[in-house]
This record gives sequence, structure tokens and C-alpha cells, in this order.
Amino acid sequence: MPVTAEDLDAAADRYAESLPEALDLAHLGIGPDGHTASLVPGDPVLEVTDKRVAVTSGEYQGVRRMTLTYPELHRTRKLLWVVTGEEKVDALQKLLAQDPSTPSGRVVPGGDSLILADRAAAPGA
Repeated sequence: MPVTAEDLDAAADRYAESLPEALDLAHLGIGPDGHTASLVPGDPVLEVTDKRVAVTSGEYQGVRRMTLTYPELHRTRKLLWVVTGEEKVDALQKLLAQDPSTPSGRVVPGGDSLILADRAAAPGA
């Protein structure tokens, strides 16, 4: 992803054009607030359905971010989630429950999904 381009919106469009029909694999993480793939809480990018790649409308942790959109993630053949750290216990539970209150909980895999979590993120597992 050309995340350092001067014109992020144009770069997102160009990047989307370079993608295959569907991604074979997407490697995703989760933030303590449930964000994933730069799909961040409260940003209008969560509602983008007419693009494969989009840019956040505002800054998140100091920068505007480029992200795959939900439609793109939903058509990905395999999702690999890596979740580490005790600050992500709640976010992991919401992912597992497909709780739409967090961005990661709204990801509906179109294919296989594998979640790798350490003991801190998944105590008792």
C-alpha cells in the first residue's frame, strides 16, 4: 500500500486497481479499541462499500490511514488474525462474537478464518 503518497485518495484508487480479483490471504491484527486493517472506530471509512481501498477521513494516532474496506475483506479467501496482549481481551471476545460495536467484529469472512492469540489475549483458552 502506498501509504506515504502525497495524495492518499488517488494512491488508494491506484492500489485498488492493482489488486487481484480477490485476495488469497489477509493478515490482520486488532487494536485494543477493536480497530483492524485501519478500519477505525467512528470513522466514515467504516461505511465505504463502493471501493476496495479507502482512506480514513481524519487522523487516527496522528496519521490518515489507507485500508482495505469491508467488501474487500469479506471476499478474501483466508483471513489470518494475530492477537496479542492482555489489553486486547475484550476486542478478541467481540471479534469471536462478531459484535458489530467494533470494526473487527464487523468483518465477516467469506472464506476460512484462523485466529492466533497468545495467552494474555485469550486467558483460559
